Amino acid sequence: MASLFSGHVLIRNNSDQDELDTEAELSRKLENRLVLLFFGSGSCPQCQAFAPILRDFFVKLTDEFYVLRAAQLALVYVSQDPTEEQQDMFLRDMPKKWLFLPFEDDLRRDLGRQFSVERLPAVVVLKPGGDVLTRDATDEIRRLGPACFANWQEAAELLDRSFLQPEDLDDTAPRSLTEPLRRCKYRVDREARGKRGSGSGSPPEGEGGAEGGGAGELF
Repeated sequence: MASLFSGHVLIRNNSDQDELDTEAELSRKLENRLVLLFFGSGSCPQCQAFAPILRDFFVKLTDEFYVLRAAQLALVYVSQDPTEEQQDMFLRDMPKKWLFLPFEDDLRRDLGRQFSVERLPAVVVLKPGGDVLTRDATDEIRRLGPACFANWQEAAELLDRSFLQPEDLDDTAPRSLTEPLRRCKYRVDREARGKRGSGSGSPPEGEGGAEGGGAGELF
């Protein structure tokens, strides 16, 4: 997915307007996520009407006030604004986790042609590999709200990262896929040892220490 923006800069819509200008940074923000390309303009009345709906849709899937874990979702605003001032004004009330292209980057126009965007607003939904999942999800988002994401996630066969801690996935150190399994093993071992230690007699013949427990068969 990051390859779509290779050689370009994405800017985070926060107060510092952090720039993602390396392959590693782009990959960290976009890989293994569904990416929404939002084509809009502050001078477009339909876009102004749709923007609060899309903002709430995104916030309810990514803000810890609403969800335990942020959805594997990224949004890039592909501005079709005629001026940079209008672009800045449009983004002013949008979520800080949104990303956008610099106004002077011609990729804003090229992406519109690449994905055959014919009207505004338009929301192109991309699978983690870059394939198009939905050409324009604006009507679906209006009708279904955040329920859209579960449908897209299933259709895209998105790798579930629910084993991560309930915090922003962007800032979480990667963990091994086998960690939950190991935790289960260790918990079983501890419980088994506790039960054996609370008994009045010796463990039955054949039941030794942790090496003989059944938890080792998980691997």
